[in-house]
Amino acid sequence: MMELLLLLLPVAAASGWMAAKRSDCKGKQLYAERNPDYYKGLNFLLNEQPDKAIDVFVQMLEVDSDTVETHLALGNLFRRRGEVDRAIRIHQNLIARPTLKSDHRAQALLELGQDYMRAGLYDRAESLFQELIELNLHREQALRNLLVIYEREKEWSKSLDTAIRLEAITGEQLQNQRAHYYCELAEQAHAVADTAVASEYLKQAYACDKKSVRAAILLGEVDRAKGNHKAAIKIFKKIAENNPAYLPIVLPSLRNCYTDTNAELKFKQYLFKLYAENKGLVEAVTLTQIIRDDEGHRSAVAFLKEYLTDHLSLDGLHHLVALNLNDESMMSSEMLLLVRRLLDKLLEESPLYKCDTCGFNAKAMHWQCPSCNNWSSIKPVQISV
Repeated sequence: MMELLLLLLPVAAASGWMAAKRSDCKGKQLYAERNPDYYKGLNFLLNEQPDKAIDVFVQMLEVDSDTVETHLALGNLFRRRGEVDRAIRIHQNLIARPTLKSDHRAQALLELGQDYMRAGLYDRAESLFQELIELNLHREQALRNLLVIYEREKEWSKSLDTAIRLEAITGEQLQNQRAHYYCELAEQAHAVADTAVASEYLKQAYACDKKSVRAAILLGEVDRAKGNHKAAIKIFKKIAENNPAYLPIVLPSLRNCYTDTNAELKFKQYLFKLYAENKGLVEAVTLTQIIRDDEGHRSAVAFLKEYLTDHLSLDGLHHLVALNLNDESMMSSEMLLLVRRLLDKLLEESPLYKCDTCGFNAKAMHWQCPSCNNWSSIKPVQISV
């Protein structure tokens, strides 16, 4: 509110100056004295009714080279306050003026495009930004806005083209983003079983970012879909060893590869090796499942209890309670069920993934953070006490 009042003070002054400038031919009676709107606007302003005051002053304030910046600032302020409709009206009014200078019109187009973005009218915003690019005005900001639009609309091919154009005019390196765009396209192709196209996109992703974990995971999935389990296992093992933070994502895929080839024993041996090196919860829980299938319930419980003695975690305790629900020698099933419900509630409220850059918490994996829009910054988290 204070920001709007401070901005309205010069608007009121400018309106008064414009009113005084319109004196009659004798120069004795000012336009302001004949026009009650000026005093009406001042009255609104003094009574802390800025919304009504601004409508009056904007109507009085003619658009010219001396006042256009004020109109732009007001529109921008309205957009920041969430009053997008009012911002749109102000910027549309500016563009409609035939006498507006080209640089002022370009600025108004940019602001109006951002208004449309805020309102979710992406098609209208896109056309305005494209017009600015064709005019060679505000190209960098227009391209950045287009990139946001295309990402939100999941137009990955257009995102790629825009990122390349942005790199060309700014010198900025956007290889990480382009790698993710190719991965998005690869996922689309993989979803319809077009492994050839998916593989080609992943090659492009690697060309952009040789260390792309996402591209590696997708490539492993594509190899598995092709029946090339040996290659897929090699890829997943490399990810597990070089990027242990992604183990919760990779380990199930690796296990599926061994299961597909009836090599569960080899997976168990590999998992024990990994567990000995890292002592991680993911490895421990997966081993618990395997031990339960191979050696029985009690052996699995003993293994997990031994792990939790030195590595207590809420997630691990949740798995232990789940194992003991059907064990009559443990606590009563009713008590264990209550404990598990409490743990379920705690886990339900806890994030499974977190952004390293801004701290955004999520229940599902996002390769692009919805909060800060950085790529590859979200990783699985483990809840510990």
